[in-house]
Amino acid sequence: MGLLAAILGLAVLVMIHEAGHFFAARWVGMTPRKFYLGFGPPIAKTTRGEVEYGIGSIPLGGYVKIPGMNRPSPGDLAATLRPDDREEHRAELARLDDAIEREDYPAARAELASLKPALGGTRMWQELDWSLAPDAYWRQATWRRLTAIFAGPAVNLLFAIVLFTCLFVIAVERATSVVGRVVDDSPAASAHVQPCDRILLVAGQPVKPDDIPKHIRATEGRPFRIVVLRDGRRVTLGPVRAKKDGDAYRIGIAIEARTGEGESVPAAAVDALQLTWGITSETVRGIGRLSTGRDTDQVSSSVGIVRVSAQAWRQGLRDFLFVLGLISLALGLLNLLPVLPLDGGHIVMALVEKLRGRTFRQAVYVRYSVVGLTIFAILMYFGLRNDLFGGGG
Repeated sequence: MGLLAAILGLAVLVMIHEAGHFFAARWVGMTPRKFYLGFGPPIAKTTRGEVEYGIGSIPLGGYVKIPGMNRPSPGDLAATLRPDDREEHRAELARLDDAIEREDYPAARAELASLKPALGGTRMWQELDWSLAPDAYWRQATWRRLTAIFAGPAVNLLFAIVLFTCLFVIAVERATSVVGRVVDDSPAASAHVQPCDRILLVAGQPVKPDDIPKHIRATEGRPFRIVVLRDGRRVTLGPVRAKKDGDAYRIGIAIEARTGEGESVPAAAVDALQLTWGITSETVRGIGRLSTGRDTDQVSSSVGIVRVSAQAWRQGLRDFLFVLGLISLALGLLNLLPVLPLDGGHIVMALVEKLRGRTFRQAVYVRYSVVGLTIFAILMYFGLRNDLFGGGG
């Protein structure tokens, strides 16, 4: 059941992402030609109006086919034909290419229409027909293109914020001063700190639940004492000396958190935005570390995402929804990376083309996509390595 819930949850996130592209494109005057959940040959499809809706046989991701993502170039159709077909229609193809070269797109559409009886069943004929359509993506104003592209990641980000807000309204995990766990062979264990101890003083300073780690870090390895409440009695423990772990000094305790009453909607929304910003900032820093070859053991693939989601489902609906929000946020942020074929790459290209005053041809998009696909291949390797064999395996 957990695995099914994880797969369905991921499918929902992909669907709302693509729905963002779909409805935004229609709103700004572009009619998408396809809306698919999954890739590969369709196992089910139907056509309504000008749009083909379907479910692909490979249940990974999904896509919306917005017409004419690239400006057509002379020779696009001829290059995909068999030599016999190319020779048979040499004159029509020459007129088509000439019209495209002159940027006389109505004439090019007319020439392409004349080839429909013979070549209309080919994929490139259909792609070229969409690229020459009045509502083709590359022919639109920059703001329309940016709206259609940015809507996908934006929906994922908004979904995460709304989901986090709802969870904070229902209940909130609040820190306590109670020790939940003591790590074996740690400074706290040597000082005889016990689970269920309520920490009152750290290094002579009264502490609130959220301040305990800060006060421990402030000792910077110097010996100090801890005063706890144990079975109704104040007990002084130590001296204890914190050890440096990464960038902070720790003594090896986990502070207990308890689920309490939820917040008001405004307070929950503020906490959701703060959480989203914190995760976004850490994600950006993580990408920076990856670019220098560090933290590759933190990369996960779809295998790991499904595994974590399934585990969260088994722990409870609230944990599952929280993880779903994290994945939605990650999906939105990932798609904003400035490389093709991601949405961020299309945003960069649209802005560059605005400054340039002219759209690039498909060959430029293809070369730029090689960079993004290479990065994906590397990340996929690290993700599968970590998920299947453990980090560094």
